[in-house]
Amino acid sequence: MVDGAVAQAQIVYHMLSKAAWEAVAAGGDYQAATLANEGFVHCTAEPWLLEQVANRFYRAEAGEWLILHIDLHQVAAPVRWEEADAHLFPHIYGPIAQQAVVQITPFPRHEDGTYSLPEALR
Repeated sequence: MVDGAVAQAQIVYHMLSKAAWEAVAAGGDYQAATLANEGFVHCTAEPWLLEQVANRFYRAEAGEWLILHIDLHQVAAPVRWEEADAHLFPHIYGPIAQQAVVQITPFPRHEDGTYSLPEALR
């Protein structure tokens, strides 16, 4: 059963390396690596989950990381809310146009590589 509050979210979040975002051509669409190998871009409507995912899977990844704030009303690709780990996640089944990214927030890290969710997203 779909949680109405989560599934009604207009803004969803996606983390990526700063280098990956800077590699997107001006005016081009963002295509996460998962789009090619899984068929969709992972996102969440629950920003606190980003910290858990980052610390579980990306702690050893080098470089700076960002959080994209994506307006689903500006996403042309299909969005499907799918359950995983007892949460509903918005999966975007196509590239994300830059105009759908309404804000970009740095994703800070500590010296040991752990991530901390920015205060504004807590």
